[in-house]
Amino acid sequence: MNSRAVEPENTPLGQEAPDAATAAPKGPSGGFGKGYVTDAWYFVALSRQVVKASLKRYEILGEPVLIGRTQAGDIYALRDICPHRAAPLSAGRLVDREGEGETVECPYHGWRFRTDGTCAAMPSLCEGQNVEVERIKVRSYAVRESQGMVFVWMPSDARNPSQPDQEPPLFPGAEGEPQLVEWMDFDSHIDHAVVGLMDPAHGPYVHKQWWWRSEKSMHEKAKAFAPRDFGWAMVRHAPSSNSRLYKVLGGAPATEITFRLPGYRWEHIQVGTKQVLALTLLTPVNENKTRITQVFWSDHWVFALAKPFLRAGVAAFLHQDGGMVNLQNEGLKYDPPLLWIDDADKQAKWYQQLKKEWLKSRAEGRAFVNPIKETVLRWKS
Repeated sequence: MNSRAVEPENTPLGQEAPDAATAAPKGPSGGFGKGYVTDAWYFVALSRQVVKASLKRYEILGEPVLIGRTQAGDIYALRDICPHRAAPLSAGRLVDREGEGETVECPYHGWRFRTDGTCAAMPSLCEGQNVEVERIKVRSYAVRESQGMVFVWMPSDARNPSQPDQEPPLFPGAEGEPQLVEWMDFDSHIDHAVVGLMDPAHGPYVHKQWWWRSEKSMHEKAKAFAPRDFGWAMVRHAPSSNSRLYKVLGGAPATEITFRLPGYRWEHIQVGTKQVLALTLLTPVNENKTRITQVFWSDHWVFALAKPFLRAGVAAFLHQDGGMVNLQNEGLKYDPPLLWIDDADKQAKWYQQLKKEWLKSRAEGRAFVNPIKETVLRWKS
């Protein structure tokens, strides 16, 4: 499903394409739509979804990951494959035996693993059968809980993983229990999901609700952008006049929209002393599937009243975007070149630059250098 980095069809062979219209560049791991940002924190679940003594299976970057929580409330992450006969450990149970502490018991032969991945017992062993049980390990992953969310560190070398050298991102306004959560799996590589998410021009065509906008409401926009930690932001501004939904908040709302690697996009709206945070978390399940989770927090009184309508709107947006992804896949299966233009597709180019710099800086053992500069982008939507 990747797109080749070739000259656009309307560019003569051997002539460099102009900056205003260029083919999608090759990514750092083969091509756009291939590979992942590694040595990074990925969102897995809300903290409330991981209850005590639970064993939950997730797939992240094509790897099966068990997320569990001990009876004491500690969270852990293990590769969800028993090294004996490959049964998923998440199909087993959490047990507490004297001398072993809490362990994950495989459903196939009862092998038990501590929450750090070390084997604690093999029930089939007889006396005198000297097997160094502790030498057998299941791969463990660094895991953090932050702002009511669970994040897993996905290393570049899973067999020799590095320890996290940073903490998960912090999001302004993510305080207390979220008021609204919706999610959907897109049949898309995360690269296409990110580019679609940050695309400023598709709204009037894909999202045609009366309360949002339409082709008739399109007009030129100019927005200032600036670099942020591992990403960029459309700096705080008054919402566009044709974005009708903002008007229900009253007052004079000001919003800032931020993107950060590997796949976080949030809009922080300030209305006087009140705020709304709309956070979108992208988790690559595998090369062909990305989970989109949208979480909202707000202390604005309008939010409580409008919650049923907002939930319906968010679900509609996700299904419309998901439907467009399916249509896009009809073209992507022929591996066509993708023509990106400035300024509407500038953020797509930025994403590729960030991804390339991230992987290059990790490989070279140096600090990340954000390639994005302050600028103003113009487009119609």
